[in-house]
Amino acid sequence: MIVDGTRTVAISGKTFQTLNPATGEVLAVLPAGSAADVDKAVIVARQAFDDGRWAKLAPAARKKILLKLAALIEENTADLALMESLDSGKTIGDCINIDVPEAVNSLRWHAEAIDKIYDQVAPANDASLGLIVREPIGVVGIVLPWNFPLLTLAWKIGPALAAGCTVIVKPAEETSLTTLRVAELALDAGVPPGVFNVVTGDGPEVGEPIGRHPGIDAISFTGSTDTGRRFLRYSSESNLKGVVLELGGKNPCIVMDDAPDLDAVAAHIANGAFWNMGQNCSAISRLFVHEDVKDRLLEKLVDVSKTWIVGDPLDPDTRIGPLVSTTHFEKVSSYLDHGGKVITGGTAFNGTTIEPTIIEFQRHEGRHFKEEIFGPILSVISVKSLAEAVSLANETDYGLAASVFTGEGTSALRAARALKAGTVTVNCYGEGDAATPFGGYKQSGFGGRDKSLHAHDQYCQIKTLWVDLGSSHGGI
Repeated sequence: MIVDGTRTVAISGKTFQTLNPATGEVLAVLPAGSAADVDKAVIVARQAFDDGRWAKLAPAARKKILLKLAALIEENTADLALMESLDSGKTIGDCINIDVPEAVNSLRWHAEAIDKIYDQVAPANDASLGLIVREPIGVVGIVLPWNFPLLTLAWKIGPALAAGCTVIVKPAEETSLTTLRVAELALDAGVPPGVFNVVTGDGPEVGEPIGRHPGIDAISFTGSTDTGRRFLRYSSESNLKGVVLELGGKNPCIVMDDAPDLDAVAAHIANGAFWNMGQNCSAISRLFVHEDVKDRLLEKLVDVSKTWIVGDPLDPDTRIGPLVSTTHFEKVSSYLDHGGKVITGGTAFNGTTIEPTIIEFQRHEGRHFKEEIFGPILSVISVKSLAEAVSLANETDYGLAASVFTGEGTSALRAARALKAGTVTVNCYGEGDAATPFGGYKQSGFGGRDKSLHAHDQYCQIKTLWVDLGSSHGGI
């Protein structure tokens, strides 16, 4: 682990193994942290915050250091991409071309925002001055998912460190390696010891103590909705720390009969459904397609899905690698016992990998339409109208992302406004860019957003300073 700028073992001396999901081989033996390690990290992070070694640096100074960290990550792209691929099963192509560059871009974006976010002056009477100032919230606990370890780390430490906070990061036990490496690079970049701490271990032993610790001022968590509920409970039963949750999704895609260029539509849908083996909270999971174009679109989707090569994640041509763990593979493969009509795919390999799968159903009901699968399985149902599609799309407890494809601009905008989701894309699939907030409605999110200037708000306190200027000063 990395606490107070130093590599350290767990206080208990316990360890755990992190495995390569493609081969089952042991990659590393890591410290298995506990509440005692969290306590130690909180003491260190609190001291680093209170003495101002980071928070009281000039904004331009913090910006310079974070920009250097981004540069060091970029310089180490090959190593970090290989580490991420081996640790998670992600394809090396995605790691090199998406995860590492986007992490660098996110850090740079938030670094550049540091000296461009202004405080405010409130309208007041002539004898008073009202100042509204932002102050760093303090010590932040960051709990990461296993599906985008490096990228979500950047999404969270970028605004937290930009605000002047100190952080304690718990990476997912399946994918801890790149977080540890970035923490080392942060020290090389000039982030002071104690500002960026990493405690490795599992949820009960490290995650829950972080959630309950009275010395932590805020939590940022990305993961399952069930675990997110626990963090709300931990907060309510401890110090009412701020909690920001980015949770699950059951994301719909609507394709109408006037959608332009079905070849392009099919490519977008395949990317949304199968990217990162479907292990993406914003993955397209439900497809609502107008009955007049359903057969043509499914034919094109079958052709596109065959270009998603299943294989060794270290092969640059591979687009589908193993799922992150045998436990997750068992969960996802249970959805292959479907009850619908398999259009393509449906095969599992070696107890690790599931090929891109499309299943057509007659009704919007059952597990495939209610539960987050988190694997490369797309469920399809035909609709007769845009209104029907939007109504069915909103029949979910989630509301993270949605997509609509139609050639009619007004209909597209009306559908986008009607869809209950934090991000809605029109005639494309995506999540926006670093300048757009990412988070969800309903059970897909709580308390804030990742990315954009909105992400800075959750790591700040808003303070009012009311200054009495006096009623009479010689007529001035």
